[in-house]
Amino acid sequence: MTFSDSSRQSLVPSFLYSAASPMKKLVDLDHFTANRNPILRSSPSTKKSFVIPAPSEPGKIEMYSPAFYAACTAGGIFSCGLTHMAVTPLDLVKCNMQFFSPLISAFVCINPAQYKSITSGFGILLKEQGVKGFFRGWVPTLLGYSAQGACKFGFYEFFKKYYSDIAGPEYATKYKTLIYLAGSASAEVIADIALCPFEAVKVRVQTQPGFARGLSDGLPKFVKSEGALGLYKGLVPLWGRQIPYTMMKFASFETIVENLYKYAIPTPKDQCSKSLQLGVSFAGGYVAGVFCAIVSHPADNLVSFLNNAKGATVGDAVKKLGLWGLFTRGLPLRIVMIGTLTGAQWGIYDAFKVFVGLPTTGGAPPPAPVPAKI
Repeated sequence: MTFSDSSRQSLVPSFLYSAASPMKKLVDLDHFTANRNPILRSSPSTKKSFVIPAPSEPGKIEMYSPAFYAACTAGGIFSCGLTHMAVTPLDLVKCNMQFFSPLISAFVCINPAQYKSITSGFGILLKEQGVKGFFRGWVPTLLGYSAQGACKFGFYEFFKKYYSDIAGPEYATKYKTLIYLAGSASAEVIADIALCPFEAVKVRVQTQPGFARGLSDGLPKFVKSEGALGLYKGLVPLWGRQIPYTMMKFASFETIVENLYKYAIPTPKDQCSKSLQLGVSFAGGYVAGVFCAIVSHPADNLVSFLNNAKGATVGDAVKKLGLWGLFTRGLPLRIVMIGTLTGAQWGIYDAFKVFVGLPTTGGAPPPAPVPAKI
C-alpha cells in the first residue's frame, strides 16, 4: 500500500503546504506517514514531500483529522460557553439599557427611567435583586453559547480547509482573507440555529421580571405563549448580528495576529513561548472584539427588541428606536463587553488547543506555492 502525492495533499489545507517553508520546524509527510504504517517504513521514500508548519512541540493530534475537528469543537464549547456566562451581569444591564426606555414603554411593565446608564443599572440590580440578580438567565446563556461555540469554531476550521482546497494553493494564498470570511460566515449560519432558542428565552428572562426564573420554567412558558416556532422568531436578526460579528471576529483576528508576529514580535512564532503565543491570541482577540461590537450592534438591538416585545417586527424596532438609537444605544458597554469577551474566547480556545498538542491559531501567512518542476 502506498500513498500518492494527491492523497498526501488531502491531509492538510492546500494553502498550508508547499515544497519549501520559511519556518524552521517542519513535518515531512513522507516520514509522517511511514512512521504510522509498517509497510511504508521499509519502502523507499520519494524525494518530493509536502510540509506544514508544526507547533513548538510534537502534536498529539493529527492536523485536520476527525480528532482535530473534535478538539476544536470542544475548545469552542469552553471558549464561548464559559465567557458568555461570566459576563452575564454586563449582558443583563446592556439588555435593560437597550429596551427599558421611553421609546418602547408600551412593551414593558417596569419603570424605564431606571436604566439610564451603566452605573445606575448595576446599582439598581444590586439594590432590588442582590448579587444573585446579576446572574439571572445564566443557564440559557451557558447552554446556548456552548452550543454556538461548538459549531462556530468546529465548522470554521472545517470550512477554512474546505474552501482553501477548492481555491487551490495559489488563490488560497492570494485571497486568504476571503477564505477566512467565507469560512466564518458559513460556520455562523449553523451556530446561530443552535443558539437561537436559548437566546430567545434568555432575553425574555433577563428583561421581563417575573416571567420566569430561568430556562427550566422559561422555555415551556415561552413555547406555550408563542409556540415552538416563536423560539426562532429572532433567527434572521440573529444572523444579521452574528454573521457580520463572526466574519469580523475571525478575519480580523487572523490578520491582527499575523501582523503582530510579523512587525511587533522579532522572534518567529514557532520559537516563542506558549505563554507569549497565548498573550498574542488574547490581544488580537480583544482588538478584533472592538471591531465586532461596532459592526454587529444595530442587529443586537433588533434581536433584543424582537425577543422582548411580543408581536413586534423589525419595522417597529426601527420606528421606535430610530436609526441613531439603533446604532448607539448601549454601544459603549457592548464595546467593553465584546472586547473582553472576544479576547478571552481566543485565549481560552488557543489554550485548549495547546493543551491537546495543537498549535495556536494564526501567526503566519500561508507560504507562497512553489511551481512544480517539469
